[in-house]
Amino acid sequence: MNNTKMRKKLEEYFSDEQYRTSYNREKDSFRIEWRKSGKGLNIKLAAVVAKYNEKGKEAVTDIVNHVSETLRMMNEKVSLTGKEKHVYPVIRSTSFPQEKKDGKKLVTKEHTAETRIFYALDHGKSYRLIDEDMLKEANWSEEKIEEVSQFNIRALPYEFKTDRVADNNFYFIATQDGYDASRILNVPFLEEMKKNATGNLAVATPHQDVLIIADIENDTGYDILAQMTMKFFTEGRIPITSLSFIYENNKLEPIFIMGKNKKQK
Repeated sequence: MNNTKMRKKLEEYFSDEQYRTSYNREKDSFRIEWRKSGKGLNIKLAAVVAKYNEKGKEAVTDIVNHVSETLRMMNEKVSLTGKEKHVYPVIRSTSFPQEKKDGKKLVTKEHTAETRIFYALDHGKSYRLIDEDMLKEANWSEEKIEEVSQFNIRALPYEFKTDRVADNNFYFIATQDGYDASRILNVPFLEEMKKNATGNLAVATPHQDVLIIADIENDTGYDILAQMTMKFFTEGRIPITSLSFIYENNKLEPIFIMGKNKKQK
């Protein structure tokens, strides 16, 4: 597969009259727009080809579904009114933009030195980050969005896979529902895990689609957790942080690992 073949394949997928496509040869960028509004997305063909060579047709299906859903949301008026059951908190890195491209400020809340809380309106297959204008239009306060999002994140399933390595237990939540990392915000859940832990409880949110919880019983456990977190961080679709945290007294403290020694911030 090369860039030219990929461009033709994408043109076929978006040949419907509601779309308009164009190609910038100089930047090797393929653009798909919603014809009526002119709003659209630019795609780097080289990146899509690379994913295709790695995952095959699944990569093209993923990008087509993502673009279709994103364009639909971009061109649809969205309101929070009556949507209390569909609002969730999402974790992002502190470097994640706090404004949309149109200048609208997103609703955020401080979390840790490495992470920040944003809020999302769930659409089933995808979600839209909530901006301050959406909050005002629905006459919602920041306290309300915090309250409803916390209620909803606690209502999600919390099934996890367990792996025991070098006498340390590691638990992985990876449901792929878009809110795996967000489960770190469920304090009662963390408290229950802390209660049942034999050693120190550590947690990590390397990317959006996984939450790692570790019952650390020896120094080797910290090394393993650091390696796991970095691996997930480099592979995630939406990376968050390569650091992990110690959970103690209802607080998250970043931990830094050098060799087999635990160094806490």
